[in-house]
Amino acid sequence: MSAIPEIRPGQSIELLKELHILTRDGKLNQDSRRKLKQVHHLFHFIEPLLAELVAMDSSLTLADHGAGKSYLGFILYDLFFKARDDGHIYGVEARQELVERSRALASHLGFARMSFLNLCVANAIDSPALPERIDIVTALHACDTATDDAIRFALHKQARFIVLVPCCQAEVAGRLRSKKNDSFSKTPLSEIWRHPIHTREFGSQLTNVLRCLQLEAHGYQLTVTELVGWEHSLKNELIVARHAGAPRGNAAARLEQILTELNLDDLRDRFLY
Repeated sequence: MSAIPEIRPGQSIELLKELHILTRDGKLNQDSRRKLKQVHHLFHFIEPLLAELVAMDSSLTLADHGAGKSYLGFILYDLFFKARDDGHIYGVEARQELVERSRALASHLGFARMSFLNLCVANAIDSPALPERIDIVTALHACDTATDDAIRFALHKQARFIVLVPCCQAEVAGRLRSKKNDSFSKTPLSEIWRHPIHTREFGSQLTNVLRCLQLEAHGYQLTVTELVGWEHSLKNELIVARHAGAPRGNAAARLEQILTELNLDDLRDRFLY
């Protein structure tokens, strides 16, 4: 098993088999290799944040939104939480069957400090099943506005760190598309999204720019980079936000100016939260 370089020392082989990353005979196919590489890359960014929280003697709570099959949560627990006697991971997922499967797997593996909640991201803020404060909020490929709901959750829970890999952000593109004719008469910038493919791509880019400004307006410092090489995933932008206290002075104003300039004033409530 050590001949597979993607598997880290001490990593649970049983977990990787249960997640169907490894086959029953311990093999790793190409699709699973890409998935494992992606999650390990994300762990590479999250591990120092966890270590920093440990150094600050924090409560070490992590909420993973749009958890799906909870690959990220299980691997975080296996590689970091399992060796400690404190800390808790909460997986938030709207599909009941995936929640039940994750609960069963956590029980089978003895991962006692994992909880799986059958909630959509938007409803998690007010759920009594989650603590008042969460140290780290993650959302790996939470589709469309679920990433924005995860940001809102993180702001409400006063998260120290937020780690996002956005996916399928269609809302802004839809607004650009629906107001295209009006925008043509308002600004020459509408040429940027005149063609449908540009509407989709520009809408996706713009969504993440607005999210970054929103986070900066709430006192977060950002690192925006690639998660893995583009050959592994097209949904590849990684946003790591660290709460620093003081907001970037002009972030909210710049956000509002962009919404006005691009004829997206009706998105103020979403991004100027």
